[in-house]
Amino acid sequence: MNRILFLLAVLLCCGCQNQTQVSDSQADQSNDAQSAESKTRTFKFVYGAALTELEPGTDVRVWLPVAASNHDQTVELLETNLPGDHQRTTEKKFGNELIYFEAKANDAGEVPIEVTYLVTRRELTDANYETATDEGTTFLKASSMVPTGDELRSAVLGDATVEGAPIEVARQLYDGVENHMKYDKPSDKPGWGNGDAEWACNNGFGNCTDFHSLFISSARNLKIPARFEIGFPIPTEIGKGEVGGYHCWAKFLSEEKWVPVDISEADKNPELKEYYFGNLTPDRVTFSIGRDLQLMPAPAAETVNYLSYPYAEVDGKQHKKFRKAFAYEDVAEE
Repeated sequence: MNRILFLLAVLLCCGCQNQTQVSDSQADQSNDAQSAESKTRTFKFVYGAALTELEPGTDVRVWLPVAASNHDQTVELLETNLPGDHQRTTEKKFGNELIYFEAKANDAGEVPIEVTYLVTRRELTDANYETATDEGTTFLKASSMVPTGDELRSAVLGDATVEGAPIEVARQLYDGVENHMKYDKPSDKPGWGNGDAEWACNNGFGNCTDFHSLFISSARNLKIPARFEIGFPIPTEIGKGEVGGYHCWAKFLSEEKWVPVDISEADKNPELKEYYFGNLTPDRVTFSIGRDLQLMPAPAAETVNYLSYPYAEVDGKQHKKFRKAFAYEDVAEE
């Protein structure tokens, strides 16, 4: 008996040694996925940018997304530095909060933008999913770049039999999209980054918008409400620094709960693939949800594909040139 106990102890010890080969952050995230106690992160986020390459004195209309408090985050708008007067408005289709202003380009041909927030973001796990307030029928409808026909879902799942509860079907789609797509943003192959589900399916690569548009299209085809969320990723290093650009993810409805997925991050980090089905790190901030947005006051364009960066118009045409200056600084929680 003593010999058996000794052998069991050795095996358990070896198992522990193997686990230590996983990085601390990966282990923490995996443990948190199983814990009722989710992590939080508090930070300042500077939504900084400048519209560029304008003629000095040019009149510009500008719409900015606003980070607002919701189930996943608590947000306080600390400071707004914008040229001229601005107003708070609400996007008509999904209720996203906006800032709208009109300005003239300065002598350098630019319109500077800076809005500072204090954000506390919660990690999402199965212990704290958002409860749906309706049946999610809004998130079953097709949008201009996210069709709901059979073709894309068939490409993702192939001949696999689709059955089971929504969370089981969604897992099949999660795996199917991750297998079908590769995270890649080649400068010589344009088309990625628009969240065009058909383009993504046909080309098999893209960024987060492309991954999640294909997932949402397939889920809606199978009558599972799914929604698009976009904001910014916060570097995992505690401290302060730059934020390079936007990031997006998706949620689907299962048993009256909104369950998150981040498939593009799973593709970039295969060791976290299990984690990113049903969990989200607190290293992010949401700025808007949905596609084909209806901004207010209405722009010349009927709808806007999605909103994370400033949307600007000059003489009724979209002006896309801008310089990024997004930044974060962690704040110690008291």
